[in-house]
Amino acid sequence: MLDLTGLRDAVGYEGRVSRRLFLAYGAALSSLPFLPRTSWANSAPTFSSDPFTLGVASGDPDDHSVVLWTRLAPSPLQPDGGMGFDDVEVQWEVAEDEGMKSIVCSGKTIAPQRLAHSVHVEPTGLKPDHWYYYRFQAGDAVSPVGKTRTMPSIDVMPEKLRFAFASCQNWEAGLFTPYQQMAQDNLDLVFHLGDYIYEYAAGRNGKVRTHHGDEINSLSDYRIRHAQYKTDPDLQEMHRQCPWMVTWDDHEFDNNCAAEISEQKDVVAADFLVRRANAYQAYYEAMPLRASCLPKGPDMQLYRKASFGRLAELLVLDTRQYRSNQPNNDKRSPLNDEALNPQASMLGVEQKKWLYNNLEESKGTWNVLAQQVMMGMVGHRMKDEEHGYSMDQWPGYAAERMELMKFMEMRHISNPIVLTGDIHSNWANELRVDDRKTDTKLVATEFVVTSISSGGNGVDKPKTHDMIVADNACVKFHNAQRGYVRCEVTPENWKTDYVVVDKVIEPGGVCSVRSSFVVESNDPSLKTA
Repeated sequence: MLDLTGLRDAVGYEGRVSRRLFLAYGAALSSLPFLPRTSWANSAPTFSSDPFTLGVASGDPDDHSVVLWTRLAPSPLQPDGGMGFDDVEVQWEVAEDEGMKSIVCSGKTIAPQRLAHSVHVEPTGLKPDHWYYYRFQAGDAVSPVGKTRTMPSIDVMPEKLRFAFASCQNWEAGLFTPYQQMAQDNLDLVFHLGDYIYEYAAGRNGKVRTHHGDEINSLSDYRIRHAQYKTDPDLQEMHRQCPWMVTWDDHEFDNNCAAEISEQKDVVAADFLVRRANAYQAYYEAMPLRASCLPKGPDMQLYRKASFGRLAELLVLDTRQYRSNQPNNDKRSPLNDEALNPQASMLGVEQKKWLYNNLEESKGTWNVLAQQVMMGMVGHRMKDEEHGYSMDQWPGYAAERMELMKFMEMRHISNPIVLTGDIHSNWANELRVDDRKTDTKLVATEFVVTSISSGGNGVDKPKTHDMIVADNACVKFHNAQRGYVRCEVTPENWKTDYVVVDKVIEPGGVCSVRSSFVVESNDPSLKTA
């Protein structure tokens, strides 16, 4: 029997659920957890062309395992990837060397048709804090060799962690040039903080290259869009280099969505949840995520944690799926009663409880919140000189935001660092319980990353730059070029480099470090490096 409790809450259940939604929801719940046995699969598939067109990836490492991913798709822009209806047997290997001579573990798994012939392998028993190589084979086809690593043991203090984070890569707006530099940075880990794809119809966001099809809605639509992005060679290469930890924002589903509420006011809630189930399933199929993240209809738990020994506790948040509707009709507004409503939530009850518990129990020197929308309370001058704030970002949920800051201050959470994406610009912010009260104690530090390509080339200083910095004491750096953020963390210091690229609308973009900052342990203030 289906459990429709969450569905009833979402669509205002009054003794009936639309047949269309019931069937879609029921099919998703019944099919996704079902993974066929290898004996049922085609063990000797043949392909007319390379089935590994989407590359390989790894993700969500812990101290003894990691997720290995690929998806078989000889024709990636066809609805079935050119694979037909058979489940396919895939062999996998993990080795100590890139030549794949010293095999440490191997096995067989299934690329199931119901999951778009994606593969999610979780080899266990690996050494802590260790680099490995991996590959897949289906029939006579062999994948590229990927490189991955495990985390240090949770009771060990590593010397350093070197990682990058990125966000917002619109296929049409520009090339993914920043990944070329990132691939040379010798990173342990990459965070992607959302807008991995964009859902818009072809031609809406630029002419650098073109999306495939209309605005995406069906499961096939979302699968093809993810596949199109995965064909980018720079993105593929960066996935091959090291493990990623991913989370979504809005464009993986629908712009500025809030839980089950669409930005478009005339959308039927039931139809919206069917679309969300499609988006979530395709996202799981396209990402190196553990089976514990497998979606159930329109629900998918993406918030989770990882530990880089005792150096850093890494908490990945989901600020889209559980939030209440944006206040003030999602328009830039003063911090009025709606924005300060104590009932409004970005996190939802369960995720908030999970976050607070993990922060309180953390043994990490640095406590990292990898999430989507800006936490700094940055005000923008309006016509009447009053300051307006983004209602889609944390200021739209100001009471919960200030409660979180107060919790971290009162519980003496060690070195909170917030990593943020979403807004196609770089920011370095010092966070207080209320950022408007500049005479109060600093609590945390926020680094906001610009986009990989969204918005085109961008500019060094937006027109409002000087006004924003003058009006907001929390803002210590602001820039609107494209790029990513690179971090090196030790027990004593956190160093952040803002890596920018001079152009993405044509090939040949050159990356450079625009600015660097250091945060010393037990001091959340930003210092220029």
